[in-house]
Amino acid sequence: MRPIPRRTALRLPALLLAAPALGRAQGQARLLVVGGGFGGASAARFARTLAPEVAVTLVEPQPRFITCPYGNLVLGGLREMPAITHGYEGLAARGVRVVQDRAVGIDPVARRVRLGGGETLAYDRLILSPGIALRWNAIQGYDAAAAEAMPHAWIAGDGAQLRLLRRQLQAMPDGGVVALAIPPNPYRCPPGPYERISMIAHYLKRHKPRAKILALDAKERFSKQPLFQDAWRTLYGDMVEWVPANVDGRVTRVEPRTGVLETELGTRHRADVANVIPPQSAAAIAIEAGLADATGWVPVDYRSFEAKAAPGIHVIGDATQAGAMPKSGFLANSTAKQAVASALAALRGAPAPEAEPLAPRPVYFNTCYSHAGEGYGISVVNIFRPNADGSAVEEVPDSGGTSPRGDLTEQRRLEALYADGWYESITADMFS
Repeated sequence: MRPIPRRTALRLPALLLAAPALGRAQGQARLLVVGGGFGGASAARFARTLAPEVAVTLVEPQPRFITCPYGNLVLGGLREMPAITHGYEGLAARGVRVVQDRAVGIDPVARRVRLGGGETLAYDRLILSPGIALRWNAIQGYDAAAAEAMPHAWIAGDGAQLRLLRRQLQAMPDGGVVALAIPPNPYRCPPGPYERISMIAHYLKRHKPRAKILALDAKERFSKQPLFQDAWRTLYGDMVEWVPANVDGRVTRVEPRTGVLETELGTRHRADVANVIPPQSAAAIAIEAGLADATGWVPVDYRSFEAKAAPGIHVIGDATQAGAMPKSGFLANSTAKQAVASALAALRGAPAPEAEPLAPRPVYFNTCYSHAGEGYGISVVNIFRPNADGSAVEEVPDSGGTSPRGDLTEQRRLEALYADGWYESITADMFS
């Protein structure tokens, strides 16, 4: 990745030492990072690596981070929870102050963040990576209480939702029906529901082979669709039924007590296990701070990820109005580094990295692997670049693509291994 020109990165520590605006007389420059997931943890680690003179604080309510990537493999029985759980000890050892609390309010004018425990943290630059919120009652009947009967398992938190869904699958009788309600775009991890279908099918094939999966979708197309559907036919026969929006697949109402999912035309589907993934928005703190617009997502300058509504706040990860970019862990990691580079440039009173003479526009990379079965991986790769004024971001033409289709057993096996390598690499980049 090349979030800033190499010569800028090499000069940055020396420039920070020399910067008069936030020099020794006023203490260290303060970079505050809110959210310890793919975006926030990546930002905190990169900031400490690039500019050890800056005081970096990370605010995260959970003592350990459970990744949504590879969570579906827990449902499939290919991973256990400890394998997708990561601590912040590595960041603390690098000099990041880790505050285990929830950020509940932002004052962009005073440049302060209020925490749930009562503490207030001042910042010179804020990197906000709060993730998503579920839009309760966007599907009639689906609120926080309903999620205890029909889990979403889409926000990891303490892992309770993922464990609940796993227990329900284990308790379901052979011959039962697992139903998924899949949201419209945009939402976190576009291929995620379809990998989940695959991993649930993998579990059912081994333990409840007479069971069925009914996937009710609010869309007519989805990421890596031909590859997933090839895999379902090859690995699971007729176990999976996918119902798109134009065939009455959009779920509009649920009955948690009876296990019923009702679609637009009034069709009622009763499930033994219901996984309801509702529509989403940026997390509440971003909306309450006035950073999000009517879409529910945060508009940013795509060159720096500075929020359009609040100078000094860089918003990264799933909360942003991402334009052409999917809401993925890889992009959260990639764009975090550009946001940090821009924030550090502002702290030292220097031009933003992309404003340097002859500097190319930043480039953001996305690689998304999915497991469709044991030893069966597929992927998509994209490269994105903002336009000259940062008002939009677009995919670089002919820069990516998906895995080829066909009877390619060895390629599928290798891509599953590549996926494992990607996961180990990116989590090491975030937490070690």
